[in-house]
Amino acid sequence: MTTNHKSSVLRRTIWISALVLGTLLLVVAGYLGHLYYKADSAIERMAAPSDAMQEKEEQSHEVATNEKAIRPFLMLLAGIDNREGSGGTLNTDVLMFISYNPETRSASMMSLPRDLLMKPKNLPNRKANFYYAYYAIKDKAAAIANTKRFYSDMLGLPIDYMALVNFDALRQTVNTVGGLEIDVDMDMKYVDTADGTHIDLKKGLQKLDGQKTLDFVRYRKSNRGTQESSDFARGERQQQVIKQLTDKLSAFQGMTQWGKVLDIIGDNVKTDMPANELKQWLFNFPTYYPKTIRSLHVEADWKSPYVYASEEDMKQALADLRAEVGDKKDSPIRLGDVMGLMKN
Repeated sequence: MTTNHKSSVLRRTIWISALVLGTLLLVVAGYLGHLYYKADSAIERMAAPSDAMQEKEEQSHEVATNEKAIRPFLMLLAGIDNREGSGGTLNTDVLMFISYNPETRSASMMSLPRDLLMKPKNLPNRKANFYYAYYAIKDKAAAIANTKRFYSDMLGLPIDYMALVNFDALRQTVNTVGGLEIDVDMDMKYVDTADGTHIDLKKGLQKLDGQKTLDFVRYRKSNRGTQESSDFARGERQQQVIKQLTDKLSAFQGMTQWGKVLDIIGDNVKTDMPANELKQWLFNFPTYYPKTIRSLHVEADWKSPYVYASEEDMKQALADLRAEVGDKKDSPIRLGDVMGLMKN
């Protein structure tokens, strides 16, 4: 082979390599751009109005800190059922407080029983799951801000954000991650033809798809001869699922998977978390996700029609939630004045 021919082959090889590399870079850049577009679109759909006081605090925080920093926060997570046939109820079947510390990459979770008796001064005594619906009927645009303020005042918690999640988001997300390995704690059977509910789970460790995982976390009562579930047991199941789902999402590598998740949360989540923090979470989840998640136990007792909580357990759980975000002050709230407590 002549020197000129070798040189020609080398030049063609270099050009082909450059062309392939350039094409790959264009594809990656195009998909990243598409992913950023999806993130912006999801965040726009998720955005809920926030009150003027919160907006002022957020603006001050953005000026004073690095844009990329994630600060400790405490969030109220509320789940509602928007399925056809569910009656369009706005009652929150899930009420969970989650505190997160980015320095320790740890989180604490406490489930508030949906049937817990709440005793606010200027509102009627009702079950805990009543109050988001109450505020939404009065003013839907302000419902998240008002509900967040309500629970902050009632429990003495510095709640930063609230997220309202349609249950269907759980079903779709679990399917996207390929299902979850769940140790079902009891046989569960319940049928309601009006809203399409058909729960039929056997006790034991098994892989559940999205629908069966949703059945697992929603199960309360039976009309097919199986044991009924307490609000406390439901809360434990909900926390178990969140832990597993968090671990699964942290292992996501493919952009295609994240694109699907962005579509799901955009369609099914409303939150007042600022857009800049949402973006940090969405694009850096493997960096920020909590490595340890602690479940805070609150013993409760059912006395129809309400649930009553252990005062000692509730005090400790609320203190642990505050401590996770660096708030070590004692709460001035007298729990007996704001909720139903178990009698010794």
